Amino acid sequence: MNKFIILLSLAIVSFLDLQAQDFQGLVVYESKTSTADFKMGDNKEITPEMQKMIEERMKKFSEKTFNLYFDKTASIYEEQEKLDAPGTQGGGGMRMMASFAGGGGKLYKNVKERTFCVDKEMMGKEFLVKDTLAKLKWKMETETKKIGNYTCYKATAQQAVSKSDFRNFRRKNQDENKDKKDEKEKSTNFMDNMELPKEVTITAWYTPEIPINQGPENYWGLPGLILEVNNGKTTILCSKVVMNNKDRQEIKAPTNGKVVTQTEYDDIVTKKMEEMREMYKSQGGGGGHGGMMRLGR
Repeated sequence: MNKFIILLSLAIVSFLDLQAQDFQGLVVYESKTSTADFKMGDNKEITPEMQKMIEERMKKFSEKTFNLYFDKTASIYEEQEKLDAPGTQGGGGMRMMASFAGGGGKLYKNVKERTFCVDKEMMGKEFLVKDTLAKLKWKMETETKKIGNYTCYKATAQQAVSKSDFRNFRRKNQDENKDKKDEKEKSTNFMDNMELPKEVTITAWYTPEIPINQGPENYWGLPGLILEVNNGKTTILCSKVVMNNKDRQEIKAPTNGKVVTQTEYDDIVTKKMEEMREMYKSQGGGGGHGGMMRLGR
C-alpha cells in the first residue's frame, strides 16, 4: 500500500508539472518481429545465396528503431532513417514491404480528438490514411516490472488485425484441411500457405510516472506512457526517454496523399497483393520465393 501511495504521489506531481509548462517528450523504441514463419524450408528452387539474401532482407524489415515525439495531446511516431548497405536498395518494392512490416510514413495521433493520420506509399501512389483511433478495452493487471528507471504496470486487450499489416502472418494449420491435401500439393506459392489471424492479444506496459495518454504505433488509452507493447509476433520496447528535449519536433499531421480510411486502405492493399500473386502465378513465378524476390528488386 505504501509503495502504491508513493507511486501515485509521483504521478500527481509529474502530472501537475506537465500541465504547468509547454513541454515535449521523446521516446525511442526498438521494434522486433519474429520471422520464423517466413522461413522457406526445404524449397529446392532456393539456392543458399538466395536464402541468405532473403534472411538479410527479412531482418532489415523485422528490426526497426522509431522515435515518438509527444506533447500533452498529440504525437508523431516515425522510423529512424538508416542508410542502406550497398546492394540492398529496393526502390518502391522495398518501401512497400517496409510499410507492410509496420514502418513507412509518419504517424500522427491526437488522443484528445481520438484521431490518427499516417502517410503511406503503395506501388508509387501516395495515400493519407485518416481515421478514428480504436479504443481498446484494456484489462488492468496487477503485475509490475521495471523498464529503465520507470515502474510499469501491465495491461492486456484484444485487437483486430489490420489486413495491411503483414507482421502477424502465420503458417496455416496443416491439419485444418486434410480433405484438400491434393490442392495443397499443387500449390507452390509461398503466400498460399500463410494466413492472418482475425485478432491478437496485446500486452502493454505503461508507467504512471509519465502520465501521458500515448504509446508507440496506434496504442493509447492507458493512465501513463506505454513503454513496451507485444502485439502477437512483434515486440516494441522503449530504449530511451527524454523529457523536454531541446531538439524539439513540430508535431502536426502529414498532409500529402489521397485521403482514405483505414478500411479503404486495407482493401486497396489486399486487392493489390492478390493481383500480384495471380500475376506471378501466370508468369510461372508461383514458386516459394518468386513473389518475394520480385518485390525486393
